[in-house]
Parts: sequence; C-alpha cells; structure tokens
Amino acid sequence: MLIIGHEGVHDILTGREKDLIDLVGAAYALHEEGQSSLPHSTFLRFPDNARDRIISLIAYLGGPKPVAGMKWISSFPGNLELGLPRASAAMVLNSLETGRPEAFIEGSLISAKRTAASAALGAGLLVADQDVTAVSLIACGLINREILRFLGARFPKLNEITVFDLDPARAAGFAERAGEIVPGVTARVATDLAQAVAASPVVSIASTAIEPHMDLDAAAPGTVVLHISLRDLVTRSILDSHNVVDDADHACREGTSLFLAEREVGSRRFIDASVGALVRGTVDFQPDPKKTIVYSPFGLGILDIAVAQFVRDTASLAGVGVTVDNFLPTS
Repeated sequence: MLIIGHEGVHDILTGREKDLIDLVGAAYALHEEGQSSLPHSTFLRFPDNARDRIISLIAYLGGPKPVAGMKWISSFPGNLELGLPRASAAMVLNSLETGRPEAFIEGSLISAKRTAASAALGAGLLVADQDVTAVSLIACGLINREILRFLGARFPKLNEITVFDLDPARAAGFAERAGEIVPGVTARVATDLAQAVAASPVVSIASTAIEPHMDLDAAAPGTVVLHISLRDLVTRSILDSHNVVDDADHACREGTSLFLAEREVGSRRFIDASVGALVRGTVDFQPDPKKTIVYSPFGLGILDIAVAQFVRDTASLAGVGVTVDNFLPTS
C-alpha cells in the first residue's frame, strides 16, 4: 500500500494547472463516450445538523489507463472557526486485476484542484471572448482560491478580480493575497452580491450555501457563471439562463438549484449541454448572447480518481510517499 500525504500531493500538483485542465477534459470526454461507471455519490448527514456532511464518491474511468477508486470527503464549515480547513478527504485506488487497494492518498487538495480545473475548463469552453481579463469570485475560501489560480492559467490576460464574501475581513484578506496566486492581478472587494455579479464576464460562486439565496439580475448579457457550490441560485435565474452540466443525473439531485428547477417545470429541458459533449464537439450549442450561461458541475468521482492516478503514478516514479508492505493480508 502506497500512502501519500498532503505535502507529497501538494508538491506533485503545484504548477500543473494546464495539465490538470487537460486531464479533466479527457475524463469528461471518456464519461461522455460511456467509458465510465459512476454511481450516485452518497451523502452522510447528521440529525439536527443541516450544514455538516460526509460524502462518498466511487468511480471507474476507462480509456488507455483505466482506474477505479473512491473519495471520502467531509464538509464541516464550522472548522473555519477552529482554524481548520472546511473540507478534508481521503482517497483509495484499487487494482483492476485483484480489486485490492493499492494507494491511500490525502484528497482535499486533489478535490479542490479537480474542481478548479473543471471550472476553468468550463469557462474556456463557454466564454465568447477568449481574452478574459476580469473575473468575480463569490465566497473567498479554498475552492475559489484554486479557481482563481486555474483561471489565471487558462486566461493569461487575466489582470483584475472582484471578490465578495459575507465576512468582509475574509474578502479583504483574499484580495490582498490575490497577487500571490495570479501575479500582476489587481483586486477589489465588492460591497454586495449584485456588484460582484455585474463586475466581470466570468463569475465563480463557491459558497457553503445549502439553499438558494441569490439571483443573476445584475449580470451582463453573456456572463458565464461557474455555479460550483450548486445551491446558490434561485430557480428563476436557472430557468432564465442557458445551463451546462457535467452530468444531468448527478446534478439534478440533493437539493441543488437544478433539482429545484426540474421539480418546478417537471423536466430538464432547461439544460442545454454537458461539458463532455462540448469537449468532444458532439453538441450544437449556440447560446443566445443576451442570456447568461450557468455551468453547474456536480463534481464527478471520475475526476478525483483521474487526478489521484496521476498523483500515484508520479509519486511512484519520484519515490514520494510511504509504502506499507504489511497493510494487506498475504494469504
């Protein structure tokens, strides 16, 4: 059993933004082609506690380097008050020959970076002007920090960001550190959500909201909204927009804004395309320039295991991690 801790994962993934965007795009294409097995993720919730949850994501991804495994990730927003990250995760990869677990990998950074890579991939596929210079980031946590990093890699002319958070001090701190994430970028703090939405052609929402709380009335026509946290947008904004998902069956569940929209209209006709179809070029998606485009990736386990496989293979070649020879029974 190869065990790879957070430091090793960090060292392997640092500076690999473009590689990970390509890796995530390839995983989506394989999924679109039917070369995956992806049961619904399972949410472990707790009585009288709506905020905290632990989620299991199991997946198989085929192609030239097939891989299978699981991510077990918790989201405890109260950790922030304790000085701890909101999310923590562990990943297991299994042998496709024997089924035996082969690698145990710290997964929080894998999860954050695959999410950010998916966001940057979607933005690149959906924006009309590829020379994006400004983005808005709503909620100033780890996920939007990584999304900023990946958007900077995807859009090299990015030089301005607008940030908003319910905690003004957190937003100010994010703005101060933005130049460390994307060199040369300038940042300002929005006074409210509408100002942040109106400020940029790309808006990333990565909050811990558990129910809709905002609309897109202030968005300029053609704005691309990366709806990463999935539960922020009111139904009207979903139905008034073009909608792109990673997988409709996954995205329209667990109380997401898309789930609520489907429940209201009785169908998924408001969903225009999947990101995998856009990657493969198999869908004719011609958005109305007067409408916003909302990209709502549920976060598929195929992305986690694809990135974890990359980490495992790189670590094995570089001698990173600890091998425990007696972890599994030998007979």
